[in-house]
Amino acid sequence: MNTSEVAKLLGVSASTIQRWIKQLSLPMERNERGHYYFNNEDIELLKKIHEQLQNGTLLQDIPPLDDKKKSRKGTVKTADHDQAIESLITKMKELELSIHAKADSVTSYQILQHRREIEDLQSQVTELTRQVTMLEDQLAKLQNSSQQEKPLVLDKGKVKRKKKNFVSSLFGF
Repeated sequence: MNTSEVAKLLGVSASTIQRWIKQLSLPMERNERGHYYFNNEDIELLKKIHEQLQNGTLLQDIPPLDDKKKSRKGTVKTADHDQAIESLITKMKELELSIHAKADSVTSYQILQHRREIEDLQSQVTELTRQVTMLEDQLAKLQNSSQQEKPLVLDKGKVKRKKKNFVSSLFGF
């Protein structure tokens, strides 16, 4: 029986039952959730306590009951649970290793992919540098050839320049 069922049986509240257990230090058993549960022997003990209180005895005057069991019982894990837990721990470790291996392979693939991209960019930069150098050479050749093609008119060892027209000088032609 649980605490509320015993309380109804004795005609008291559940908190009264809990108070009796605590103040009298009764070693009652608990379930896996920590709730009290009572067997027939426990119920008889609580009935005796209830009768004493009904007869006028104060709670603190009730003598400790030596005939009641002294040790509290608890749940004991069985070997099956230990084996199941060990099995789960082993599986978790295997999964962790698998995840780490997968992460390592993904990282390695990404690094190789980035390396290929960097190498492609380096080759493009090299090609562009070669083309810029070639264009600069062609520009220099064109500038040299244009300077050589200008006709110079020499008059007695002096360079004779063509005079600008008055109208073109006004309008900036």
